Amino acid sequence: MSGELISFDDLLADQTLDDMRSEMAAGSGGCSSSSCGSSAGPGDMPPEVWAKIKDHPCYSEEAHHYFARMHVAVAPACNIQCNYCNRKYDCANESRPGVVSEKLTPDQALRKVVTVANEVPQLSVLGIAGPGDACYDWKKTKATFEAVSKAIPDIKLCISTNGLALPDHIEELADMNVDHVTITINMVDPEIGTKIYPWIYYKHKRYTGLEASQILHERQMQGLEMLTERGILTKINSVMIPGVNDEHLKVVNAEVKKRGAFLHNIMPLISDPAHGTHYGLTGQRGPTHAELKSLQDACAGGANLMRHCRQCRADAVGLLGEDRGQEFTLDQLPDDVVYDAAKRDAYRQVVAKERGDHVAAKTRAIAELQQAADQAILVAVATKGGGRINEHFGHAREFQVYEAGPEGVKFIGHRKVEDAYCQGGFGEDATLDSVIKTLDGVDVVLCSKVGDCPKKDLAAAGISVTDEHAFEYIETAISGYYARHYAQSTQALSA
Repeated sequence: MSGELISFDDLLADQTLDDMRSEMAAGSGGCSSSSCGSSAGPGDMPPEVWAKIKDHPCYSEEAHHYFARMHVAVAPACNIQCNYCNRKYDCANESRPGVVSEKLTPDQALRKVVTVANEVPQLSVLGIAGPGDACYDWKKTKATFEAVSKAIPDIKLCISTNGLALPDHIEELADMNVDHVTITINMVDPEIGTKIYPWIYYKHKRYTGLEASQILHERQMQGLEMLTERGILTKINSVMIPGVNDEHLKVVNAEVKKRGAFLHNIMPLISDPAHGTHYGLTGQRGPTHAELKSLQDACAGGANLMRHCRQCRADAVGLLGEDRGQEFTLDQLPDDVVYDAAKRDAYRQVVAKERGDHVAAKTRAIAELQQAADQAILVAVATKGGGRINEHFGHAREFQVYEAGPEGVKFIGHRKVEDAYCQGGFGEDATLDSVIKTLDGVDVVLCSKVGDCPKKDLAAAGISVTDEHAFEYIETAISGYYARHYAQSTQALSA
């Protein structure tokens, strides 16, 4: 089953799961990688840690193939100003932290979460990521978590915070069984912080300059250490700002590892002038794909890196790489909704079999590639999720990029496509040019289907593209392609 399109009828005979099976077989969004979140498995960590991450799409390599998250925008108040943030801007197609279309009360959030849980069986995690700060707007955060955990006891609870108010709420977080916290830490040197944060609001007073950065730094480190002491898993988000903190983030990586951070997510600065942020309006550029990869590679050996982040909106719904938030706006929610666990329970039965097959196939493929490879190549894949090559080249809105070579298959990151090449059944030359630019540096693209025209144009740009591995697991497809086109001898693969 390692490289074939699975019939989910073979997994479960219950006819009520037909739609679920077909959706998973065809793919339904998300990211696929060999190093997203923690790439370790249950044999590499204490059982209590594995129990926390195994179904969390941001913390587990396996889980992000199959499980969804949602954010509820109940915490609009914020206690710091960042030069890369403007929460007033909103576009339904913009994936950017702090962006929301609707702010919710805790009661509205409960109604939305129950509705989504009934309609999106992949849902495993509820997060509060603003649009302000979840710890500063604490009463709303706490009320939302208490209501949701009572209605859906098995849902995982997460918060995202800048860390300034975090130490004040550690005990309450632990009491509510919040076992995943994300802290945005962009510096451990307050001098650098003065270039990122114009002001903070702490203990009923506004601080600026070096004093503000010093207070923020001390509170972030205190909060991280307190979370570690209580066994709460921590992910650190850092925004890479070229010329400001890019080199410094190597130090940040080392310092957060010392304090027990589980993951470090280095994200590219988003600085579109249309968003109205200070950096956007002053011309501060974001990093290139190559610069981001170089920094992430330089942090190898430090805190484990998360490379699949989509810099999600504060009202995101769905698998990573997709956002179904517009399907669940307030005007579309039923007035009276009762939680029904049947779909989520059934979905987990399907996933248990599929993810076991995927892990086994991936392990074999990586071992075979390590045996045969003598050079590294970059491979972009078009996928809807489930860890498979299951997206048409012309329909792809992003490509997952992997490095394949002597070290196996390593996820590098994703490349977002502004507009899919194929619109209404026709390809647009201008759009294809943009896609080719997005794929700069990639050696080959693997997809489920591709036409002759884009094949020729990609070839002219030095990029191969093939649909010969359609519906295979990504790692199996990459290993098989490498064996046919790059390995000196394919005999090693079958030995």
